[in-house]
Amino acid sequence: MSKVVSSIFSGFSLSGDSQTPLYSQLQTLIKKAMALGDFRVDEAIPAEREMAADLGVSRVTVRKAVRGLVEEGLLVQRHGVGTFVKGRMEQPSARLTGFTEEMTKRGMQPGVKWLDRSIGIATPEEAMALNLSPNTEVSRLARIRYGSDEAVAMEYTTVPREFLPFPNIVDLSLYAVLERANYSPYRALQRLRAELFDADMAELLNLKYNSVALYVERRSFLKDGRAVEYTRSYYRGDSYDYVAELHLDLQLNNYLNGTEQ
Repeated sequence: MSKVVSSIFSGFSLSGDSQTPLYSQLQTLIKKAMALGDFRVDEAIPAEREMAADLGVSRVTVRKAVRGLVEEGLLVQRHGVGTFVKGRMEQPSARLTGFTEEMTKRGMQPGVKWLDRSIGIATPEEAMALNLSPNTEVSRLARIRYGSDEAVAMEYTTVPREFLPFPNIVDLSLYAVLERANYSPYRALQRLRAELFDADMAELLNLKYNSVALYVERRSFLKDGRAVEYTRSYYRGDSYDYVAELHLDLQLNNYLNGTEQ
């Protein structure tokens, strides 16, 4: 059974005078409820008619809001049963975003526990990944990443020091710091594979030793081609999915449909 709408959205209202569409305002309310724990993983959200009646909007507005959250991967619709909060976060493959932005977009509060923010000489692995000369200085960041107080991933990042002179200025979002310095990543290459958490990482994430991890290795580049970031992330396998949207090549599609010019 879904929760009573009025108890969840009390204190909130939708404004028809706002420049923000009503469906978008409702999406924000639902995300806030998820972040506050009013809507929990695998729990049904109120029915469309209940939300529409309680908030004074049309069912069309509610339906559009819910459909958008389903497309974002936050909700899942089960035919004949209802709409539920999705239990696993999904990372779309085609858009370059940082962890903080992804959590915020999902209505979750991003958090971090710092393990290391230091400067050193690039290791051979780092130098190769970032195309650096020997003895080049780099800034290193090691942290546990959180989504609404739940530990989600271990993350190890290396940035050439010319782009990040002082690693301690990174508070929550590396990409926000790089953006302010006009060094925003323009494109990235990612490699994914299944790995196991070692004993130290498992303990930090409160997991069992040898739990499954989704390993994501990212190399990001500026518009001029210089490598700006080398990140190795170990996501909890029980809370993260990686989603790719694939399209049929247009020329092949035309050929299959007999419309090739």
